[in-house]
Amino acid sequence: MNKKEVLELRKQFKPEDCSITRICGCYVDGEKEIKSQTKDAFLSLPEEEIFKYLNIFKQTLSGTIGKNLLNMEFPLEQELSGGTQEFLLQLRDSKLQDDMLIEEFYQKIIENYNYGENYYIILIHVAYDIPGKSTDGTEMFDASDEVFEYVLCSICPVHLSKEGLCYNPETNHVENRIRDWIVEPPVKGFLFPVFNDRSTDIHGVLYYSKRPEDLQPEFIENALGCTFPMSAGSQKDTFHAVVMNTLGEECDYTVVKNIHDNLNEMIEETKDAPEVPVLTKPEVKRLLAKSGVADEKIEIFDNNFDTIAGEKASFLATNIAETRKFSIETPDVSIKVNPDRTDLVETKMIDGKQCLVIEINDQVEVNGVPVRTLPIGTVE
Repeated sequence: MNKKEVLELRKQFKPEDCSITRICGCYVDGEKEIKSQTKDAFLSLPEEEIFKYLNIFKQTLSGTIGKNLLNMEFPLEQELSGGTQEFLLQLRDSKLQDDMLIEEFYQKIIENYNYGENYYIILIHVAYDIPGKSTDGTEMFDASDEVFEYVLCSICPVHLSKEGLCYNPETNHVENRIRDWIVEPPVKGFLFPVFNDRSTDIHGVLYYSKRPEDLQPEFIENALGCTFPMSAGSQKDTFHAVVMNTLGEECDYTVVKNIHDNLNEMIEETKDAPEVPVLTKPEVKRLLAKSGVADEKIEIFDNNFDTIAGEKASFLATNIAETRKFSIETPDVSIKVNPDRTDLVETKMIDGKQCLVIEINDQVEVNGVPVRTLPIGTVE
């Protein structure tokens, strides 16, 4: 799924457009024991609860594609009879009316979700009547020819509210506040099936993780039946390893700066596109060549890439690029540069020493104090 498709589903989570048919909830304590379960027609809930649940579902489809939201496909064995795909299809097609299926689903979550405190599993069934679109992109609500049925699962921590004092209007006194168990925003979740090309795609799930580096591989592999993907941080580390091993001692400042500039240029050129640029082995190879990597180093790239990342590996450009900073560090000095102005810094030999030279065009401050850059009396 791309960001436009995710946004289209998120926009349905409001009372006037709500297509949620049923909601199920399971409250689990820190000992992995089920404490309570609920099953309701969603629109039968009190209005205030509906608004709070809709906000949770929006948050489960929030964040950056490739970091917080991961598209994951089922391995072939999970698409065979008895695989996870079949189970999730049965769950969806039951419209959450089959108590035994729901109980089995809860057990899969509880057995594989690693969380030592209380949490709340929320599962909804949605039937989204996909509006058709004209050639100019305008939605035609009377031209729908498909209903996208899916289940969305949100896993929310449940914590005891903080101690404190509160004002009681009935007694007109400030007194000790009653502590409650609060359902917090989701930290994990998934959507099945996925919504690709504005249509149903039963071959994968969209996985949500509030913290991109806490993906929980056991949960992904055992509960969802998908292959554990490289996290955003792992993609960056792996890409850096490929670059360093390919360049070796020729990993100089200019080449690394060029890689930075070319990646950011790629991201800028595609910022309005629904899909994030993906770099497979051939794209990474072209990136290095374009950035000034010598031909003899390009010749050893393939083996380095396969050994470090794997032949089929790919990287999202937004995961391996630094779009918000360009930093240069030595053991004693750290320099941060506007990522769009890397041209202000270059390397030079001065009096036989390797130096970083920074072009100064604007006012310079030292610890917040504006200073001159040349001594008084110097001819500029």
